[in-house]
Amino acid sequence: MSTGSLTPTDVAEQDREHGHDQDREQDREQGRDRAPEAGREGQEALVEGAEVSSFTSTVHARRIPTRAANGRFVGGAAPDEAQDELPADRYLERELSWLQFNERVLQLAMDPAVPLLERTRFLAIFANNLDEYFMVRVAGLKRRIATGLAVRTAAGIEPRELIERIARLAHELMLQHAAVFQHEVRPELEEQGITIVRWDELDDEEREPLHFFFADRVFPVLTPLAVDPAHPFPYISGLSLNLAVLLQNPKTGSEHFARVKVPPSLPRFILVEEDIDSEVERKRFVPLEDVIASHLDQLFPGMLVQEHFSFRVTRNEDLEVEEDDAENLLTALEKELTRRRFGPPIRLEVEDEIDPKVLDMLSRELQISDREIYRLPTPLDLRGLFTIADVDRSDLEFPKFFPRTHPDFAPTESAKAIDLLAAVRQKDVLVQHPYHSFSTSVQAFIEQAANDPKVLAIKQTLYRTSGDSPIIDALIDAAEAGKQVLAVVEIKARFDEVNNISWARKLEEAGVHVVYGVVGLKTHAKLCLVVRQESDGLVRYCHIGTGNYNPKTARVYEDFGLFTTDPQVGEDLSRLFNLLSGFAPRSKFKRLLVAPRTARSGLVDLIEQEIEIHRSRGGDGRGRIVIKANAMVDEAVIDALYRASMAGVRVDVWVRGICALRPGVEGLSETIRVRSILGRFLEHSRVFWFDHGGDPQVYIGSADMMHRNLDRRVEALVRITDPGHVLELADLIDLAFADSTSRWDLGSDGRWVRYHQNEDGEPLDDLQATLIERHDKRRRKARRR
Repeated sequence: MSTGSLTPTDVAEQDREHGHDQDREQDREQGRDRAPEAGREGQEALVEGAEVSSFTSTVHARRIPTRAANGRFVGGAAPDEAQDELPADRYLERELSWLQFNERVLQLAMDPAVPLLERTRFLAIFANNLDEYFMVRVAGLKRRIATGLAVRTAAGIEPRELIERIARLAHELMLQHAAVFQHEVRPELEEQGITIVRWDELDDEEREPLHFFFADRVFPVLTPLAVDPAHPFPYISGLSLNLAVLLQNPKTGSEHFARVKVPPSLPRFILVEEDIDSEVERKRFVPLEDVIASHLDQLFPGMLVQEHFSFRVTRNEDLEVEEDDAENLLTALEKELTRRRFGPPIRLEVEDEIDPKVLDMLSRELQISDREIYRLPTPLDLRGLFTIADVDRSDLEFPKFFPRTHPDFAPTESAKAIDLLAAVRQKDVLVQHPYHSFSTSVQAFIEQAANDPKVLAIKQTLYRTSGDSPIIDALIDAAEAGKQVLAVVEIKARFDEVNNISWARKLEEAGVHVVYGVVGLKTHAKLCLVVRQESDGLVRYCHIGTGNYNPKTARVYEDFGLFTTDPQVGEDLSRLFNLLSGFAPRSKFKRLLVAPRTARSGLVDLIEQEIEIHRSRGGDGRGRIVIKANAMVDEAVIDALYRASMAGVRVDVWVRGICALRPGVEGLSETIRVRSILGRFLEHSRVFWFDHGGDPQVYIGSADMMHRNLDRRVEALVRITDPGHVLELADLIDLAFADSTSRWDLGSDGRWVRYHQNEDGEPLDDLQATLIERHDKRRRKARRR
């Protein structure tokens, strides 16, 4: 058993009473019977071969606004009896849970069983994740504290106390991250011929081409900025890597300070040499800031360069757009994006050997507190390791994987593409990316619809997509062909705003009707509706997914998508698109649960139904609920699951990231298991399973169990009715919750324990590798028919 550097006592503090909270979270997003005892045993005392998350969350007493059984807030001061039954310390702290999620990513980078370049990639992912966490979550918390809007969290922690805990835990994780790179991954890369060297490790022959590289590629784009009475302290852009330079005037002996920004347009690590003739292909890289630092004398001729230190600033990158006051949301967002560049600093990363005088100047000018300063070994900004991870060495990567065409979409003749619309008209098709190809399913569906003369209209939601997306091109082709094309574009998708604005304008110029959804809500639902004229009238072809219409991320994000011509689904989508593009506040839906109106209440109702059915059958132990999501935070859903567990219903939660639900607590959540699975693909789909007395009610959709998804976004969940699809999802759930599957389990103490080896030290089954093999077998079987 191996543990991280942080201990539960680092964050565990004495419980205390806390009061009412109104969450002001800042938005960023059937199985076989199995004895519940098996899951609880896996969450008890740590066993050999398990890894425990290095810290836990403390839960304090807290009162929350009373909700009815369907999840809606109810008036009145007296809570209902069900609420009184639930203990006050039932929630884990969501912000600390996120840090635990990123620690799980780091544990993958530490795992020698993971291919070396993939471990390098996980180090880069960890760094990128943490940047976004600070830019949004920490920045939002600080802003609420500064404006007096911050209140105790759902776990009962005071805002300033939470900031302190985040800083302490983030410090330790960042130091551990740097240590994993310096002492584990970097030496192993060197053994494989991939070396990251510093300037002083290069000989004169190796430095020679770098002198030319600096003069030709680097020097022209550098802008050294001095600091003196005539030159105020320069603006330091967010996430930029910089050199703080101490200079001396040789004539006067006076000291001066200057800042040099490392150009983000150049590669983070520069290839020094490449030897492809050796037995092991060798590549040597040097950090770009080392190349710049070695040539500082050329930037400051006549001055003596005394010392230089690298540093990096993280700023508040969250957006605030008051849509009610914005006549044109697109213009308002463009202005806010400009202002985002100048958000206040929230983190300062410096190299651990920085001169105290330089650090004092930086912290003073940036108005950064000691708690917000992170001293780290160089090189800083390990997002640059994506460059190293992309080195072409198949022996150090996951085995090559190629998405396969879904059997129902596979052509019977290899030279002829199948008519996808005809295939969907015959029966519903459920695809799972990336195991099923996005290009031969979703993309081909929209492209064929755009080119079909019998198609009259295409309606599409777009949240995140690539700038050169074939989806955008297909919608433009459809509009130019005279079809009615509606694109509901979410231009407020975080960190994709600029890209979304660009192609939103491109769509408008081509004649596509572009709308930005409902004021005050983000449109996060993944929907496509194609209306086609056929001999028996108009037919509506529908696609409802859990992931974005983005061909690039579809290669690495795990998601489901349902293709159907079911009239009820078609009617639901028509109503929902009318709601998004016009005024239809009284719209009702038959096979969809739609946030913010019915998603939470519908799911809570299904949980309550499962409780009633379980009780009506004498508590026979067959009642079961399974939820697969990216996050489990919403208190109403969590409380409903607690009530289900207290009634004896088995509850399995499969969560990728944040989880505020506390499993395995006697009298509260004894029958609840919480599991997390991370790997080469990002587990992104949302699945909701209710046994319903042997008649499973199963939904897939775009909503996570978070306030932002259920209250401030337009989300859609669709019920899966095809028995084959229900069975397929049951098989997935069985595999995920098998004892033989590698995973992390969440304990009642808030700690995540990793199980990736059996008692003999042999690796447990990798879920994603197993699914690749299963889908390949299904395709081969389909070909033999």
